[in-house]
Amino acid sequence: MKLTLLIPTYNEADMLERCIVSAKGVFDEVLVVDSFSTDETVNIAKKLGARVIQRAYENSASQKNWAIPQASFSWVLLLDADEWMTKPLREEVLRIKQGPLPRHKGFWIYRSNHFMGKRVRFSGLQGDKVIRLFDRDHCRYEDKHVHSEIRSSGSIGSLKHQLQHETYKSLAQWEQKLHRYAQWQAEDYDSKTGAITSYHTHIKPAWRFLKHFLLQRGFLDGAIGLQVSRYAAWGVSLRYSKLKALRAASGKG
Repeated sequence: MKLTLLIPTYNEADMLERCIVSAKGVFDEVLVVDSFSTDETVNIAKKLGARVIQRAYENSASQKNWAIPQASFSWVLLLDADEWMTKPLREEVLRIKQGPLPRHKGFWIYRSNHFMGKRVRFSGLQGDKVIRLFDRDHCRYEDKHVHSEIRSSGSIGSLKHQLQHETYKSLAQWEQKLHRYAQWQAEDYDSKTGAITSYHTHIKPAWRFLKHFLLQRGFLDGAIGLQVSRYAAWGVSLRYSKLKALRAASGKG
């Protein structure tokens, strides 16, 4: 079993090397799908032996689905540039790689999240998991703008060890992503959302805050847990304000 390490990038010069080096010894090929970075991302990727392909960015699912068939090997380990493997996870993947062909067509990997350098243990992120090790011939991402996940024609297993994930380095970066995701979600939600009411603009954001901060024990993460919960609520509010703007621009509302 040979393995392609696939990494989508855009201006990831400060993180890409850590990502690739963390998987050293696991992959037989590194394939970087780059959205025309303007920093040193491409040069760093090539220096580390990666094959680089480039495509204008539409959304995460589209970019990954375009790149997956171009992997040289049927099994793919997909990492975002802000993710990295620990030694236990690397050894676990190696055992799978060196063993008999897996009966599963993909594997969930749990993620340990870090916000602005601080580990978040609760706040709704304690169960965060993603399918990142998979058979390219049986797996593709859902056709949606935000939070798309792998859909497989076969069974999906789970790995024991966690992937590390550095989410945001600053509040400005976090806020930019919230606005970007809210715009994409507005497009995804347009066809399945009726008239926008106070339920969408007030009750849903308030519930999201309570869910993250109280039910999912964000208060145990201290100040960063409060921030995660507040921004989760704000993200919901942004989604519907952008959906209202989208409908107004198209003459639908």
